[in-house]
Amino acid sequence: MSGKLYVVGTPIGNLGDFSPRGVETLGKVDFIAAEDTRVTTKLLNYFNIKKPLISYFEHNKAAKGEIIINRILDGENCALVTDAGMPAISDPGQDLIALAHKNKVPVESVPGPTALTTALALSGLSTGRFCFEGFLSVNKLSRKQHLESLKHETRTMCFYEAPHKLVATLKDMLECFGEREIALVKEITKLHENVFKTTFSGALAEFNVNAPKGEYVLLVSGFNEQEAAPDYTLSDAKNIALDFVKNGLSPSDAAKQAAKITGLKKGDIYKLLVNN
Repeated sequence: MSGKLYVVGTPIGNLGDFSPRGVETLGKVDFIAAEDTRVTTKLLNYFNIKKPLISYFEHNKAAKGEIIINRILDGENCALVTDAGMPAISDPGQDLIALAHKNKVPVESVPGPTALTTALALSGLSTGRFCFEGFLSVNKLSRKQHLESLKHETRTMCFYEAPHKLVATLKDMLECFGEREIALVKEITKLHENVFKTTFSGALAEFNVNAPKGEYVLLVSGFNEQEAAPDYTLSDAKNIALDFVKNGLSPSDAAKQAAKITGLKKGDIYKLLVNN
């Protein structure tokens, strides 16, 4: 019979956050697939667990994934861990889990802390609706396209960012989004856990004096449709559309052009245009 793949969340800083079930699972599996075996060895040593490790990370996932799945199919149980937090969140573990499902390998969760939801809870920003955007690309074009696609995102946006790229990211976001309320959360669950509630400009001013240190979760408030609402009324939009009609456009096309200018709905403008 096939074994099982356990997806085990590990502490994101404070080892006291590792659940008893997580400790028990690592102690009972046949082997552990780890992002960095050195990091996982420290965790195992702390909890006095001795298990064989196999490295599984971005640059060897294709080859190692097949090896791991074959071992599970032969009856072994495997625990998948990342360096910190839940595997598969901005992590190559997602590919191993997908491969397990493809091969009908049972997958079981052993949840643990995640930087994403912990930072969101600490941020003081809206948590009712949010989206996770992970790491931005280092490619300038891809990065710009990614940010442009989020320009009118109304949900709180969550990003992961390294300290050496943070200032450039904040500048790019300020240019794309305009000024926004943000929260920068670092050292989560550790002794120097810190939440910096500010704006893009405020963060840039701070980091101009004190360079950022540590891994950050960057949370950005969403686009506020009410604050950004245009000053145009439907009457204004109708008059703009009438000018387009006078210049030869159909009512439908005129309403479409007026909608682009005013930010109001084409359908509302069209109704006003043809019914008056």
